[in-house]
Amino acid sequence: MTTVLNEATVAVVRATVPALAAHGHAITTAMYRRLFRDEHIAALFNRANQGGDNPQAHALAGAILAYAQHIDDLPALAGAVERIAQKHVSYHILPEHYPFVARALLGAIEEVLGAAATPQVLAAWGDAYWFLADLLKQREAELRGELAQAVGGWSGWREFVVAAKRTENRAADAPIASFELRPADGGAVIAHWPGQYLTLRYPVPGQGMAKRNYSISCGPNREGYRITVKREARGHGGSRHLHDAVRVGDRIELTPPSGDFFLPAAPPRPVVLLSGGVGLTPMVSMLETIAARHPHLETHYVHGTANGASHAMASHVRALAEAHGRIRVSTFYAEPAAGDAEHRTGFIDADWLRANVPLLDADIYLCGPRPFLRSLVPALARAGVADERVHYEFFGPADERLAA
Repeated sequence: MTTVLNEATVAVVRATVPALAAHGHAITTAMYRRLFRDEHIAALFNRANQGGDNPQAHALAGAILAYAQHIDDLPALAGAVERIAQKHVSYHILPEHYPFVARALLGAIEEVLGAAATPQVLAAWGDAYWFLADLLKQREAELRGELAQAVGGWSGWREFVVAAKRTENRAADAPIASFELRPADGGAVIAHWPGQYLTLRYPVPGQGMAKRNYSISCGPNREGYRITVKREARGHGGSRHLHDAVRVGDRIELTPPSGDFFLPAAPPRPVVLLSGGVGLTPMVSMLETIAARHPHLETHYVHGTANGASHAMASHVRALAEAHGRIRVSTFYAEPAAGDAEHRTGFIDADWLRANVPLLDADIYLCGPRPFLRSLVPALARAGVADERVHYEFFGPADERLAA
């Protein structure tokens, strides 16, 4: 295992930054094409992220470019390395899979850059790849060990039973449903950190095995998990299959809870939770935890959605707030309907937050679609909220995350 990259490798990798900025997406698209020639490797991935303009290729292109830009300042990439390691554990990617990626990546660099991909460039990127791979494999081994040794923990895929299924909103064109999942072996489960996600594996007719990440929408316990899923009319059909075909008693495989977005065990200051649409799922997990374990924690939950029909779990959230006493709930409807009550019209914005929540004295947690985060995260920075106080979960590949 290489413990440090030599100066010559660092210099060559840094010199490739302009080429990566110009051709990164072409390289990663070619890499995935090469990688997916092997069916057992292709089966490791969430293929939904490969459709359209290939968001996963954009994600990887951004990650490779960031790696090259910070090749001589790797501590700056610690957060990205942790997110990747968590994702790899969630998809049960193992050390033996790394050589396949190395061959595909180096082959793609040579294919796209042509004559510019000299033996020196390919050798440097080979060294850089394996240096990062060793860091990831070490962290992934630590995570797997922690998960396997914890009470109720496990490693790899474990079979769960759908114990209950219920609809959580009134929008017929975009229903949101909760699925209660209990281990088929009847054993305990590891208590997740509120905000983490599960990776599900289940068969979809005509598509093989679907793999999807869904935030856990209940507080931690030893009995099971709840996920709350919006039925997406478009896409690869994973959510449609859950809504339309999965029944109580059906079995689904899960890897252990993953993710570095979560509420700490002892929140040191007030908490502001901001969500858009079905981004409420990790927030409900946090709210349940706050209601059960943090009776004195000042909490503000602000949620935005289209209207009352699309609003999921509203009564459950209100009940948690009333029982706790220090949870304040505010709701924004972008397109309110007649009869919608207890809401503000429009979108959540920094001016309203500045006037109504302890913005500069709290930790801020956000989850929602890309436009929601693109609007609020920069606005919070402009409002003076310190970067280390802003925590957000992104639905989709964690690429440039908030870049246009």
